[in-house]
Amino acid sequence: MLVRELRARPHSWTQYTKGCSPLVLPFHALEWLLQWSAYYLSRWALLEVLEYLSVLSVLIGVIFYFSEAGDRQKQKHYQAWQVINTAQGKGGSGGRIEALQELNADGIPLVGVNAAGAFLQGVQLHGANLLRADLEATDLRDSNLERADLQYANLRSANFRQAKLRDSNLGNADLTGADLVNADLQGADLTGASLENASMNNVNLRGVRWRNIRSVAKANIYGVRNAPLGFVDWATRHGAVSTAGEE
Repeated sequence: MLVRELRARPHSWTQYTKGCSPLVLPFHALEWLLQWSAYYLSRWALLEVLEYLSVLSVLIGVIFYFSEAGDRQKQKHYQAWQVINTAQGKGGSGGRIEALQELNADGIPLVGVNAAGAFLQGVQLHGANLLRADLEATDLRDSNLERADLQYANLRSANFRQAKLRDSNLGNADLTGADLVNADLQGADLTGASLENASMNNVNLRGVRWRNIRSVAKANIYGVRNAPLGFVDWATRHGAVSTAGEE
């Protein structure tokens, strides 16, 4: 903001040019005229009013900016959902990684989202609400789904290699044929989940809730790490296999 101050009245031309060399007289004349111009303008109330109006316009702009924040947020979410819905049934990412992360970061539930067959490698959806989501055959390698709610989700043939699923809720999720090789399922809830034909080689099972798993028929549990006491025996009795290959 400019600080305006009343200027002192400049000297008269005679006083100003007293003892002045004729060679520099034109420069002094310009300076003298500018001093008188500044003097009169400093007393012009219109300029002061315009200055206050400019400050006021900035203030109004700031108020409008914050008052419309909610609308901008809604527009951002609408555009993110458009990206996700438009790409349904298509391979590749199609901008869905960024859209899903953005919605989750803003606390928007992703209930029932359809990203089947999408390439979502490395997606960061910590704590996401993915209840009844359709992620069949989705590439979720190296993703972060810690504490995510994946209850009743369709995860058939999904690729969860090296994925972080710590403390996630996989209750009643369909993991038939899923690739869980080297995934971290520590503390995950597998109550009612189907792991039929799933590849579970080297998966971390520390602290998982497993006693009410619906099916492990033909699941490969070779090399499972930190398996809870009794899990391997129970899984073997219920049709799981343990072979070095991943098929």
